[in-house]
Amino acid sequence: MNHLPHSDSSATKKSIPQRFPKWLRQKLPLGKVFARTDNTIKGTGLPTVCEEASCPNRTHCWSRRTATYLALGDACTRRCGFCDIDFTKKPLPPDPQEGEKIAASAKALGLKHIVITMVSRDDLADGGASALVQIITTLHRELPTATIEVLASDFEGNISALHHLLDTHIAIYNHNVETVERLSPFVRHKATYRRSLMMLNQAAQYRPNLMIKSGIMVGLGEQESEVKQTLQELMDHGVRIVTIGQYLRPSRRHIPVKNYVSPETFEYYRSVGEALGLFVYAGPFVRSSFNADAVFEAMKQRENQAPLLPAEETSS
Repeated sequence: MNHLPHSDSSATKKSIPQRFPKWLRQKLPLGKVFARTDNTIKGTGLPTVCEEASCPNRTHCWSRRTATYLALGDACTRRCGFCDIDFTKKPLPPDPQEGEKIAASAKALGLKHIVITMVSRDDLADGGASALVQIITTLHRELPTATIEVLASDFEGNISALHHLLDTHIAIYNHNVETVERLSPFVRHKATYRRSLMMLNQAAQYRPNLMIKSGIMVGLGEQESEVKQTLQELMDHGVRIVTIGQYLRPSRRHIPVKNYVSPETFEYYRSVGEALGLFVYAGPFVRSSFNADAVFEAMKQRENQAPLLPAEETSS
C-alpha cells in the first residue's frame, strides 16, 4: 500500500490570495535564439499555444528553441473560463497543408520532440481527430526520428475518434482534466471531469504501453484534499505523468485567481503523486507542454536515474 505524505502546514500556509508573490516573477531570457525561434514560427504563419493562450513561459521555451504548435486553427468552439484562445462558433475548415507547415517549422527549429495541441472542434463530426491524424502522419513521414506528443481535446467523448488518434505514431497522449471535479463545471463548462477521466482510461486500455499524461491548474479555490483525490483518480485511470501549475488570469474577463500556491505546496503535491506511483512535474510555471522534452526523457529513464528537469527561472 502506498503511504501518502502528510501535509506540512508550513508548506500550505503560504497559499494566499494576496499580492503577486516573488516566486512568480520571471527573468526574460531574450536573445538571439529567441529571435530566431520567433522568426521561424512567424515565417510559417502557424499559431502556437505559446502565443494564442498567452503562456507565461514563451520566452523561456523559445529561448530553448522549443514551441507547442496549435492545430486545427487559432479559434476554439468552446469558451473555457481560464483560457485566452479566441472563441468562435464557426471556425475555418482544417488546413490540409497544416502537417507540412508544422513539419517545415519543426525541421527549421531542429526539434527532436514535437508537441501538438489543438483547439476543440465541436463543429466537426469527429472533433477534428482525422485532421489531427493527418498532421501526425505527415510529421512522422517527414521527421521519422522525432517523438510526437499530442495534447488532445475530449472529442466530446467520441471513442472511435480517440482510437483513430491512438493508432498513429505518438509517444505521449495528453488530455488535461484541468481542475478538481468540484470546480470543473465552473472552469470548463463544455467538458466534464468524468468524461476526461474516461478518455484517459480508454487511451490507457487501448494502448497499454503508451505514456498517458494529464494536468491540472491550482489556485482556483481547490482544497488540498481535492488535489490529492484528483491525483489518485488520475493514477487509477491509467495516467502516468501529471503536470501541476499555478493558474494565472489572462485578463479581467477570465476566472479570477483565488490563491497563489507556494513552491513548498507544489513540492508537497509532487511528493503525494510520486507516492502513488505517478511521475509529477509541479511548480508555479509548469504547464502541460513546459519542458515537455525533458519530462519525456525523465519518464523514459525513471526506472534508472531520471535526469533533472530544467529549473524554472525566477527572480528573488
